[in-house]
Amino acid sequence: MTSTETLENLNSPDPAAATDSSNPAAPEGTPLMLALHQTALGGPEVLQLTELPRPAPGPGQILVAVHAAGLNPTDFKHRALSIFLPPPPLTLGWDVSGTVVETGFGVTLFRPGDEVFGMLPYPHGAGSHAEYVTGPARAFAAKPAGIDHVQAAALPLGALTAWQALVETADLRAGQRVLIHAAAGGVGHLAIQIAKERGAHVTGTASAPKHDFLRELGADVCIDHRSEDFTNTDERYDVVLDALGGETATRSVSVLRPGGVLVSLLPGDKDTQAKAEKAQVRAVILLVEHDQAGMRAVAELVDRGSLRPHVSGAFPLAEGARAHVLGETGRTTGKLVITVR
Repeated sequence: MTSTETLENLNSPDPAAATDSSNPAAPEGTPLMLALHQTALGGPEVLQLTELPRPAPGPGQILVAVHAAGLNPTDFKHRALSIFLPPPPLTLGWDVSGTVVETGFGVTLFRPGDEVFGMLPYPHGAGSHAEYVTGPARAFAAKPAGIDHVQAAALPLGALTAWQALVETADLRAGQRVLIHAAAGGVGHLAIQIAKERGAHVTGTASAPKHDFLRELGADVCIDHRSEDFTNTDERYDVVLDALGGETATRSVSVLRPGGVLVSLLPGDKDTQAKAEKAQVRAVILLVEHDQAGMRAVAELVDRGSLRPHVSGAFPLAEGARAHVLGETGRTTGKLVITVR
């Protein structure tokens, strides 16, 4: 089945028609909500709009009415393979922007009515692809006033990943040179902006049609990954941010100066570490963590006008499966977002 055919099959104009009738039973009187839920692993067709019990905040948690929720490659992987999570039933989604409805015991940072955005604890805190979600209060920060909920929902996981990779792990400083692979993607396009804000010289890899987009974000040099070999250069970088893993991670070792840092988001080949040690560079794999200090730093960049997400598409919750189909093509620029309110 082609992607187009799959999109057509998954496009249900009536949200009620897509509602899963096998939702878990809830005690009478329990508030309910709609969620993009799955009871089996598989393709986008396993995602069903399902009526579920609305969660209640526990100690240290807040209940958020979701206005929008970002979509990330990890959602596609967990839908099909449930890499870090237990088997279904499950509701995916880690990015969220919305309004605080209720606070749990001990929460002092937020009150009902506050607009917040954040990343739920990764990986075990998933659940933002729903009308309501709970999460630790300190996984959230105040939503920047200058952007709407759709833009805010596109930021948390991608921006925190870029921040934790470039700033906290690699300690990227002004005047240093950084190579960002998949620079037009959800993490990459935010990483360019963070690196430029740090005063770094940025090289990004992407297909040629996306080079103008990279330059608009601030990239100094663009490499066409389809026709150019990024290792065929005398350039030596202080930092490489690799969202691809595999041989890309391993080959990236050769373009780092001694003492440089390779931060990968996926594992490299089996000999990546050995090659890194021989080249006297540091090679690490980053798993993003929820972090209020990081979210506040992201919000500050947004407030200063130094960071803006690119949203290439927004889909209503009832059409979340269509967003998965599009996202899995791997050709999306920036981020996809699911809108709820």
